[in-house]
Amino acid sequence: MSGSEESGDARRLLGESGPFATHLSGFRIRQGQQNLAEAIETAIAERATLVAEAGTGIGKTFAYLTPVLTSGAKALISTGTKTLQDQLFERDLPAISEVLGIRPRTALLKGRANYLCLYRLDRARRESGKPSPAMLRLFDRLDRWSAETRSGDLSEFGDAETGGWQALVTSTSENCLGQECPFFEDCFLVQARHRAMAADVVVVNHHLLFADMALKRDGFGELLPEADVVVIDEAHRVPETATLFFGQSLSSRMLRDLADDVLRESGEVPGGLGVVQAPVDQLRQSAKVFRLALERLPPRGSWVNEGPAAEALNQVRDALDVVASALSGLAEASPGTESCWRRTRAHLDRLAAIEAGDPDFIAWYEAAGRGFSLHLSPVEIAEEMRGYRSRTEAAWVFTSATLAADGRFDLFNRRLGLDDPQCLKADSPFDYARRALLFQPSGMPDPSASDFVDRLLAAVVPVLSLTDGGAFLLFTSHRNLRYAAVRLKNMGRWPLLVQGEDSRHRLLERFKQTPGALLLGAASFWEGVDVVGDSLRCVVIDKLPFSSPDDPILQGRIRRIREAGGDPFREEQLPQAVLTLKQGFGRLIRSESDYGIVVIGDPRLTSRGYGRVFLRSLPDLPLVSDLEAVAQFLNEQHCNASAPF
Repeated sequence: MSGSEESGDARRLLGESGPFATHLSGFRIRQGQQNLAEAIETAIAERATLVAEAGTGIGKTFAYLTPVLTSGAKALISTGTKTLQDQLFERDLPAISEVLGIRPRTALLKGRANYLCLYRLDRARRESGKPSPAMLRLFDRLDRWSAETRSGDLSEFGDAETGGWQALVTSTSENCLGQECPFFEDCFLVQARHRAMAADVVVVNHHLLFADMALKRDGFGELLPEADVVVIDEAHRVPETATLFFGQSLSSRMLRDLADDVLRESGEVPGGLGVVQAPVDQLRQSAKVFRLALERLPPRGSWVNEGPAAEALNQVRDALDVVASALSGLAEASPGTESCWRRTRAHLDRLAAIEAGDPDFIAWYEAAGRGFSLHLSPVEIAEEMRGYRSRTEAAWVFTSATLAADGRFDLFNRRLGLDDPQCLKADSPFDYARRALLFQPSGMPDPSASDFVDRLLAAVVPVLSLTDGGAFLLFTSHRNLRYAAVRLKNMGRWPLLVQGEDSRHRLLERFKQTPGALLLGAASFWEGVDVVGDSLRCVVIDKLPFSSPDDPILQGRIRRIREAGGDPFREEQLPQAVLTLKQGFGRLIRSESDYGIVVIGDPRLTSRGYGRVFLRSLPDLPLVSDLEAVAQFLNEQHCNASAPF
């Protein structure tokens, strides 16, 4: 990494006389940003672990990239989504590097599903039979683009004319042929990994980071280079992502893809198709029988090795055995058939692990639409994370806007095995006391009451009349969401956008473009949604977001805490609900000029003792239950709209 004339302590660089204030238009001096940057700088120098909550508006990207770049350390930066990953790599990193006068070698690395696979493209073109004109145009465009692109990242390719095509031209960790692939030397994914190994700063996402951890743990190689510092942005997502990658899964899609690939690869071997056709048909039928058996169970729950569903799963296992036997005689015929044989054996191993009943893991299932998935998730990931961090000997920085509940980081630190990290809480610079109001309707029933949603809407409609729509209505269950959507549609007063009726991205764009719209969403809209400006003036939260007590992973964690003599409610359920509420609350104020109302319909916020924990965890703002106070607040905001913040 090239040096910089502006090198020095991060606080000075981000201060009034620093290069950002001097050269970057619109840059604001933030005390919290300087505190965070200084703490990260110290963590890098001491190879320590830092957990930092950075409130909305702190500018945490500047706060961590500044000390990372000036340190000269080899760094991994991990974000929660590919969108933010692209933003960080394409916008923030170049801009900050330019201001600092530093020219690091940078690399962007995503999961393999984001890269065009030349082998899969070749197979798709040859096997498509008589493709539609749209598919022919797509293949031609992909051929031309593959000769021009350096990255092979399909996000650069743009929208295609035919939907659902990406799976045809990308690989998975299961069907990739590795060095046996005839296109290995030109593989875009391999080239991207080579660039990452040589870079000073590598931008990844959490899924890729933990896939790499899982590979290194099992001794199967690595996806990412070793680093001196690992910065994990949006760190609140880490516990769930890590739980996914440190467990095992088997889904109907995995079985379907295996069946398709077995037929495809065996068809290239003389007589091969006749050997595998009947076993593949048996596998597909057994998967359908198992999905039908799950209809007798709740959509999601702990897996129990008894009853009709367990008997149906035995048929899936038997069918996989038959496929494996059929492939054993074809495995040496081609790299493709050998890959299919190994995948079949791996699926059998996954099934055996799920059915084994390890007390350190939670076996659970999920059924949706025509599909299903089986999972084996660790009860705890603390030891895995602790071991991985100690092996890297790197500085670790975990940062997000929501990591602390009631000012404490206990839940996050315990889940990730962080025994004595440095902790910092940098509050948002936004003036919530003047720009936001928390409204709790009086006389609301307990959320378990049958008329709760009706009473909530009765209390919320007058608020929406005052704000003239422009609201998110966030629900803790899809059932409440659907019921509220029907009621509001019948009123016909505001344009409605409802989760499930379009993609998340398109719903958000339509919300921004539709004056007075109401957007009704569940879990996926509580975080990662950024609407700046007057389009969003109100956020309604139906009730305190405690996780469902039927959730199998939560049940496993509760059991483990009780076995250790702890209090599951205080140690797990309450702090997790607080963090989720903070995410939903955080949708409202996204800039210094934003203002609005947050409505929480749950009376437990003030009627129960633990409600104070929620209130203390939110920014300091007025709490009212009088509609007149809401009207007065909005009138003041309208009068002061042209006044400086």
